[in-house]
Amino acid sequence: MGQISTSETAALSGIKVLDRSVLILKAVADHPRTLAELCEDTGLPRATAHRLATALEVHRLVTRTPDGRWTTGPGLTEITPVTTDLLADAAAHILPRLVEASGESVQLYRLTGDTRTCIASMEPATGLRNTVPVGSRMPLTAGSAARVLLAFGPVDLAERLLPEADFTQQDLEDCRRLGWSESMGERDPALASVSAPVFDAHRRMIAVLSVSGPVERMLPSPYQCWGTQVLEAAKEMSSRL
Repeated sequence: MGQISTSETAALSGIKVLDRSVLILKAVADHPRTLAELCEDTGLPRATAHRLATALEVHRLVTRTPDGRWTTGPGLTEITPVTTDLLADAAAHILPRLVEASGESVQLYRLTGDTRTCIASMEPATGLRNTVPVGSRMPLTAGSAARVLLAFGPVDLAERLLPEADFTQQDLEDCRRLGWSESMGERDPALASVSAPVFDAHRRMIAVLSVSGPVERMLPSPYQCWGTQVLEAAKEMSSRL
C-alpha cells in the first residue's frame, strides 16, 4: 500500500479541509481501510484523518464495514447522477431483449438512500403490465429488488431496515449465495418478480435488474420462469461496465 499523493487525487483547491477530505474519499474508494491504513496512505495525522472520516460518515459519504474499516458510503450514490452513460447504454441494449424474451415488464433500480429508484423501465406492447415509471421511489422493505439491494448494499443499511422488512436476514444470505432473489405478492399481492445485481468493474453493485409481472403468470415461481434470463442479462450489463 503506497501513500496517495495529492497529484493522484486532483489539483489542490487551496482549501485544506476540502483537499484532505477528497484525499480520504479517494483512499477508501480504492478499498476499505483501517484508520492506520488511512493515515499511512494519505499522509494525514491520525487525529485529522479520524476527525474528517467521522465528519464524512455523518454525511453518509463514508461508512464502516463490520470489521470497522472505512469504505465508501451510500451518500455518494445519492449525489451522483441517476445513471451513468455506460449504464444507460447497457440498459438500452439489454432491456428490450429481456422484455421480448420474457413478455413481462423489466426495470432497473439504483439504491438512493433508504429507497430504491427506478432508473430505466420497459414494458411489453400488449397484455397486463406492471408499470413502474422512471424516477419512481420505492421502499427497501419488500420486493425482490429490495432484497438484492440490501443483500449487496451497505451492511448498516440492511441492519437498520431489516426489522421493518417482509424478509429476513436468512433471505439476504440466500440472495448473496445464489446471486438472485424472487418475491411473490410481497410488495403488491398481485405482483411477482425476480431480480439480480449488476456490478461495475470493481465488483461493486451499481444497480438491480428485475423482471416483474402478475403472480398468475409467474407460477410456479418467478425464478423458474425467468431467473436464467435475468441472470444472463445482469451479467451482460455488468460486462459492459
